Amino acid sequence: MLLELRVENYAVIDAAAAEFGAGLNLLTGETGAGKSILIGALALLLGDKASSDVVRHGTEKAVLSCVFEATPGAEVVLAENGIDADGDVIVLRREIAANGKGRVFINNQSATVGALRQLAPELALVHAQGETLGSFDAAQQRGLLDRFAGVDETLAAVGAAYAAWHQTSEHLRELETNEQDRQKMAELWSYQAKEIAEAKLEQPDEDAQLETEKRVLANAEKLYAAAMAAHELLYEAETSAESTVRAAERHIEELARYDERFQAAAQQLSAARAAVEDVSASARSYAEGINASPERLAEIEDRLALLDRLKRKYTQSGAQGTGALAEVISYGQTVARKLDEVENRDEALARLRKQLQKDEAAYGEAAGALSKLRQAAAHKLEKLAVEQINDLAMKARFAVEVTPREEQAAWSAAGWDEVRCNIATNAGEPLKPLTEIASGGEMSRVLLALKVSVEEGAAARTKKGTPLPRTLVFDEIDIGIGGRAAEAVGKKLKSLARGQQVLCITHLPQIAAFAREHFVIEKSERDGRTKTRIRRLERDERVRELARMLSGARVTEEAMEHAGQMLKASSGRD
Repeated sequence: MLLELRVENYAVIDAAAAEFGAGLNLLTGETGAGKSILIGALALLLGDKASSDVVRHGTEKAVLSCVFEATPGAEVVLAENGIDADGDVIVLRREIAANGKGRVFINNQSATVGALRQLAPELALVHAQGETLGSFDAAQQRGLLDRFAGVDETLAAVGAAYAAWHQTSEHLRELETNEQDRQKMAELWSYQAKEIAEAKLEQPDEDAQLETEKRVLANAEKLYAAAMAAHELLYEAETSAESTVRAAERHIEELARYDERFQAAAQQLSAARAAVEDVSASARSYAEGINASPERLAEIEDRLALLDRLKRKYTQSGAQGTGALAEVISYGQTVARKLDEVENRDEALARLRKQLQKDEAAYGEAAGALSKLRQAAAHKLEKLAVEQINDLAMKARFAVEVTPREEQAAWSAAGWDEVRCNIATNAGEPLKPLTEIASGGEMSRVLLALKVSVEEGAAARTKKGTPLPRTLVFDEIDIGIGGRAAEAVGKKLKSLARGQQVLCITHLPQIAAFAREHFVIEKSERDGRTKTRIRRLERDERVRELARMLSGARVTEEAMEHAGQMLKASSGRD
């Protein structure tokens, strides 16, 4: 879950920080205080696109940071990005400069926005203000169903099968349609393949090995002198380290005969003398192996010059670093394969067509299995979503339609299914796509019900029903509702928060009353500048904040009494 969020010089916020707890965390405050700005800051920490416009006027950069509890999935993402874990937490920091530049850090290690985006699904799901069900296109609706169904492994198998099929089909198309161009290129490929083959490249790190040998040969006299001097001081000299340690060892052994406290010291000196002898022998052996051969040095320099020439010609950027020689070897293999295809086109076409049939069958099998899982999950999601939607003071029918489209034009790495969620919010009306729902209040409630259904379904798959360790964030999910519907939304949020951390911005006291942790965002003016802060409320302060939400700027005694009753009643509700 999200443990802490800090914001500095971001929009109207000079500095604000909050420590969140488990369960339902609600944020309230007057309009314009900066509530949604905080959610925007969290979204940026999860990889949203940044703009220099967010930097507070008069400052050089905005600094955003947060701390999440670590999850197994997040730790896998860290490892894939070469980022070290930091105990039980993951610390994200993002700096956005006024000149448009930015930096990202994960666990105090330099990272990328792409890494933040990879981490986001493992840490938090943000439902931003103004998001509507219309923003759920076909791909997003399919993703919603897939999360509910828990088909990650099957989806990965489909993706792999699709990649294999696509690669083979593209290769076949290229071979079938570009024969004339390939014949023209054959002469060049033949020259390139011959040049690389004649170089007899076998080890991708040959250049690094030769550079090391070159340094040794170029400094042979210095290295020989240094190695032999070390051997002399360690072993051969009259006052060598070995003889000195041996003499000290004899004295310590004499002490150990009478006082056992020196036994360990004697053993240490014995080990030290053995180490000195080993190092001395290694230095002497190294010196004897040095061959100051001008001929070998010239041979190495010629070989390195050849390798450098090949790297400049056959790598994308003339790279000279690690891996460049491996790229040359790979290029040689590629042109050799192309030449073979030109020379044996008919055989290559037959082989590719046979492989394509296998890849098509493999994809069909994987996509079909995924489609069956989706269809089964769709029926379960329908039932659960209807219950959740109708719990939110609505009477609706809901259906998830999974349509397999087996024609190749519809194939993708996500399968061949078209997934569409349909709903009828009034009796007697036909089911329609979510995008055609008109009421903003209905949109908010349906969206909440869907996300609750999906998250509860995902939680049910984990061991002993433990929910997935992910924070859900709702920015003003209560738009367009009030009264009984607002109370129903509050109850639903509280129910969802039993297993997961939920952060929610609300303007409605009926929802705010259900908070486990209640924060208020306050705006004030100081020294001619607007400042925003976030503050956790105690119970008495919560009553007053609820009263303000009920009655406005002027808090009446009636509002205070009503707020107290709401808070007391909500604490015992499910």
